Amino acid sequence: MYEYIKGIATEITPTYVVIEAHSIGYMLNISLSTFEEIQRSAGELKMLVHEVIREDAHLLYGFLKAEERELFRLLIGVSGVGPNTAMLILSSIPVAELEAVINSGDHTRLKNVKGIGIKTAQRIIVDLKDKIKPTEATLSLQSDTPSSYSEVYEEALAALTALGFARQQSQKALKRIFDADPAAKVETAIKKALSMM
Repeated sequence: MYEYIKGIATEITPTYVVIEAHSIGYMLNISLSTFEEIQRSAGELKMLVHEVIREDAHLLYGFLKAEERELFRLLIGVSGVGPNTAMLILSSIPVAELEAVINSGDHTRLKNVKGIGIKTAQRIIVDLKDKIKPTEATLSLQSDTPSSYSEVYEEALAALTALGFARQQSQKALKRIFDADPAAKVETAIKKALSMM
C-alpha cells in the first residue's frame, strides 16, 4: 500500500497528474481542486495516495491534503459510490463545502453533481453525517452559503469560477446579491458579482 509519492510533476491534466520519482512515472487520478492547487505549486510535490486494486487495473488516486483523502475514503465506503464517483463529487464540491453540505443534510446540493441521484445523495448524508465533525471552516460555510442551493445561484457560481475568480470570494458576493434579491437572474447576478470583485 502506498502512503505518498514525492517527486516532480511531468504531466498535469484536470483529471490526472504524472509524478516522476526515482525514474518511475506514477499516474495519479486527481480532483479538480487538487489540479488547481498543483498548478499553483512549483517544484517537488508530495502526493498522498489511495490505491485501488481491481482485477483489470491497479489505480492510484492522489491528494495534496489529508482532509481530501480522508473524505474520499469515507465516500467510497458508501454503498453505490465508487472511486470515480467520489472524485467527481470532490471535483464539484470543495472539501470544506462538502463537509458543510453533509453536516447540514443538503442532499439537493449533492444531487446536482453529475451522476448522483437522489437516493445516492441521501445515502451519502445518512452514512457520513456522524463521521464528519464540523470544523470552523465548515460551520462558517454553512452560514455563508444559501441553504437552498438554487440552480441560478449554482449557475452563477460556476460561471464566476470558470472566469477564474476564487470560489469562496464568488460565494460571498453571490450570497450578498441573493440575500438582497432572491429572484435575481443568472446574468444579473454575474454582472453584479463582477462589479463587487
